[in-house]
Amino acid sequence: ESRPDALPQVAALSIASGNGLMLKGGKEAWHTNRVLFGLVQRALEEFCPPTAIQLITSREEVSDLLSMNQFIDLVIPRGSSQLVKSIQDAAGSIPVLGHAEGICHVYVDEECDREKARRIVIDAKCDYPAACNAMETLLIHKSHLTGGLFHKLIDDLKQSNVKIHIGPRLAMLLPVAPKPLNTFSVEYGALECNVEVVDSLQDAVQHIHNYGSGHTDVIVTESEKASKEFLSSVDSACVFVNCSSRFSDGYRFGLGAEVGISTSRIHARGPVGIQGLLTTKWTLVGKGHTVHEFTAGDKRKSFIFKELPITLPEELGEEVAEVVEEEEAES
Repeated sequence: ESRPDALPQVAALSIASGNGLMLKGGKEAWHTNRVLFGLVQRALEEFCPPTAIQLITSREEVSDLLSMNQFIDLVIPRGSSQLVKSIQDAAGSIPVLGHAEGICHVYVDEECDREKARRIVIDAKCDYPAACNAMETLLIHKSHLTGGLFHKLIDDLKQSNVKIHIGPRLAMLLPVAPKPLNTFSVEYGALECNVEVVDSLQDAVQHIHNYGSGHTDVIVTESEKASKEFLSSVDSACVFVNCSSRFSDGYRFGLGAEVGISTSRIHARGPVGIQGLLTTKWTLVGKGHTVHEFTAGDKRKSFIFKELPITLPEELGEEVAEVVEEEEAES
């Protein structure tokens, strides 16, 4: 990860979830990461061994770590799709959480608010083109080809210096069109995007499933029926109605920070905060209970399943109350 702000975010989430951490930043932020790493270790000194967080600097060290599946529980690659795929290939039996590409779509429905559509499309593409949640393909309902909105959207993109690649169906409908693109499965990460026409909402959903990466997809519509159908039909980690794809972010979702975005269908999906770094642990406290008591005999016991209030043990509750009183007295 080239951006140094990732280091304190990921370190904070690891500390809060009780996980040890090995960090490898990009060479572009080497000096900044060293300073930030030193601050993290100083903050840890009072509470636990500062070596719980480590910073590694070479690719060789990454290769060594990926062979230590008895010690590494999870790998989270952040960076280009090439980097993510290489880590996935090298990780072997170590689980990898992340996404290979962010091929995000904005679909402008037949029943859209035109000004909303124009604002959302420009923000989704131009706010930060290199981000994985930036729009890469604009899908436009065929009705807008003759209504003026299509030309306004194209003009808006051109005025924002966006290079436009025309889809094959759209190219057939335009009187003069450049050579159509070869594939929709491209994450440009720059001021470039694809534009294609679709016949219906169902057609747009099918296009997204054929060419998307399961990251973030958006519909712009004033139809409640179309909104519900899009939300339930599109199988992506983040599905939005009438807002920019750039909202797909852990901080903007209220997670505080994120370790990355996952397009996996198991465990964490979408922006991954502290909950994505935790797993379930089941604890039972009995009084000599045995399974035999519940399975055999005329007087066998029955299981009772019901919701129970979450309460602290009495002595722990008193301790928490004392801490709260002390904090109030100090404040």
